[in-house]
Amino acid sequence: MVKTQNIDQAYEAAKERYAEIGVDTEKAMAQLKKVKLSIHCWQGDDIHGFLFPGAELTGGIGVSGNYPGIARTPDELTSDLHEALSLIPGSHKVQLHAIYAVTDKKKDLDELEPEDFKYWVDWAKQEGVGLDMNGTFFSHPKVVNNFTLASPDKGIRDFWIEHGKRSREIANYFGEQLGQQSINNFWIPDGYKDNPVDKATPRKRLIDSLDQIIKKELPEKNTMEAFEGKLFGTGIESYTVGSHEFYQNYAISRGKIWTIDAGHFHPTEDVSDKFSAYFPFGKGLMLHVSRPVRWDSDHVVIFDDALIRIARSLVRDNELSKTNIGLDFFDATINRVAAWVIGARATQKALLQAMLAPIDDLKKAEENFDFTQRLAETEELKSYPFGAVWDKFCADNGTPVGLDWMNNIRQYEKDVQFKRD
Repeated sequence: MVKTQNIDQAYEAAKERYAEIGVDTEKAMAQLKKVKLSIHCWQGDDIHGFLFPGAELTGGIGVSGNYPGIARTPDELTSDLHEALSLIPGSHKVQLHAIYAVTDKKKDLDELEPEDFKYWVDWAKQEGVGLDMNGTFFSHPKVVNNFTLASPDKGIRDFWIEHGKRSREIANYFGEQLGQQSINNFWIPDGYKDNPVDKATPRKRLIDSLDQIIKKELPEKNTMEAFEGKLFGTGIESYTVGSHEFYQNYAISRGKIWTIDAGHFHPTEDVSDKFSAYFPFGKGLMLHVSRPVRWDSDHVVIFDDALIRIARSLVRDNELSKTNIGLDFFDATINRVAAWVIGARATQKALLQAMLAPIDDLKKAEENFDFTQRLAETEELKSYPFGAVWDKFCADNGTPVGLDWMNNIRQYEKDVQFKRD
């Protein structure tokens, strides 16, 4: 157990070190506290959901591992989320997928209503969190030949269009009930495994489908749509209808939000470089923080170079106010609650380290072409004691410091997760 006295002593020393270069650690912690992460519910149950829990995962999605303690019911999943949120400093949101509806009636995706998510709204009010939404355009019999909204079959398109409309109503309900804007993210798996002859027509169909979905105006204070592209997916290696360029242009032209998933780009691309190229034209950004290993493998987010670059770009270019940060990974080889905590705390650490820098001075040096000062200072910052500031942030927000949170996880395993049949 880390002692409060040691935390405070280390923090005061770090505070003094940062003050020497003009960095206010108190201001940085206050800034970090304002950042709400959107914690993805599907890490807790390996994307089974409650509508069709026995459905096979499709759309290029797969979860590996069988660590004991998987959540099987709404109460088990919200219990796990509560445990995770108690170990993540600050106030946050939770992302849902349509398949996590809680209803006694047998319903398909085109029949869902806001009342089917009352369970989640009641829980969110009790927990003090917001809710984000995702339509579920995968793991369903009406994903035919890897096509949904861009399908040449009008009947298939109409089914998914109706689902998209209903997901918007549900997101609007979240915003009304919780007083926080609900980001409603759209991702579809549509594409071809081998080289297509016609690349234009599926995209025209997709435009028409999306335009039908968003035709009804909803209050932006309640909800906003985001559109997520992809480089390719398993089974659609040669052509993705909803590519990055397609959705970026669609979002800009319709006044909506573009979603960047860190795992949906080529491994050699620097995702963080895309933010400043998009923001002068775009309304806002939904960021899915993931960790690709050999591309889109959705490993648990860690404090690595890619995450550090993402955080630095958002902080240094003052883009946090226009960015919604969500987690998106799934790993069943480790404790699922611990995965949430590791990923969220790593993201917060990266943001805090980025905030603990004399950004204005560094920008001034750069404008004056003083690259020596820029390089020297950014290198020295890497060894500054930001860890002591992070420990203080955790302590001040009533969450465990250092590895102490793992004691909670081990106890929760023993008392709750390992007792699940």
